[in-house]
Amino acid sequence: MRALSIAATGMLAQQTNVEVISNNIANVNTTGHKRQRAEFQDLLYQDLRRAGATSSDAGTIIPTGVQIGIGVKVSGVYRIVSQGDLVSTENQLDMAIEGKGLFRITLPDGQDAYTRAGSFQRSATGEIVTHDGFTVQPAITIPPEAIDVVINQTGEVQIKVAGQTELNNIGQFELATFANEAGLEAIGDNLLLETPASGTATLGSPGATGFGSIRQGFLETANINAVSEITALITAQRAYELNSKVISAADEMMRTVTTLR
Repeated sequence: MRALSIAATGMLAQQTNVEVISNNIANVNTTGHKRQRAEFQDLLYQDLRRAGATSSDAGTIIPTGVQIGIGVKVSGVYRIVSQGDLVSTENQLDMAIEGKGLFRITLPDGQDAYTRAGSFQRSATGEIVTHDGFTVQPAITIPPEAIDVVINQTGEVQIKVAGQTELNNIGQFELATFANEAGLEAIGDNLLLETPASGTATLGSPGATGFGSIRQGFLETANINAVSEITALITAQRAYELNSKVISAADEMMRTVTTLR
C-alpha cells in the first residue's frame, strides 16, 4: 500500500511549510526581515509499465505507460528579497535602504556580516554600531562636540558643530550587493553571511548604479503580508489534513483486506 508512505511524505512537507510560515508571522515586526517560501519537488517515480516500450511483435508502442509517484519533498526554502515599506522614526541613526544593497557589519571574530536592519546606535567612543555593539563598516566615529548628524542619500555622514555654519564630512557609508542575495546564510540577529551560493560582495556608494539610496530617520519594515501568510497557513493546514485522510483511507482498505475469509 504505497499510499501510506506517499501521504506521510506529504504530511512532512506540509509540516515544514507551516514552520516556514510561522517564522514569517513571528517576524512580521522585525526590521528589514525578508519573508521565506518553502518550495517542493516530486520524488522518484516507479515505472510499472514504461511509456515507449513495444507491446507486441508487430512493433506497437505503449503511448503513456504507468508511472506511480512516491511522494513529495521540500527542495528549498527561498528568501524573497523584495523591498519592505519605509516608516519614519525621526531617529538620527536610523537608516533604511531604498533599493538594492546591505549594510556591512564586522563581527567580533573579524568576519563580515550583512544586514538590511539600519537601526544603529552610538557606542561609548562615538562609533556607529548595531544593537549588539558590532561596528558598521566603514567605521565612522561621531565626535562628542557634534550637535547634529546628517546622513544624505549617497551615504555621506556630516555633523554640525556649535559655532559653525557649515557641515563637516566625517565619513561615507558603503553598501554591499550580491549576485544571488537569496543565497546568503541567515545567522540570526538580522545578520547574513556570504556563501558560495550568494557570490562575493560588491561594495559601492549608495545611489551609485546598481545600489540603493539611504533614507535617514527611516526603517525598513519586514516585507511580510500578514493576510497572505494566514491564507497560506490555512492552505497548508488543509493539505496536511488531506494527507492524513489518505492515510486513514489506506488503513481502512488494509483492514478490509485483513478481514477477508
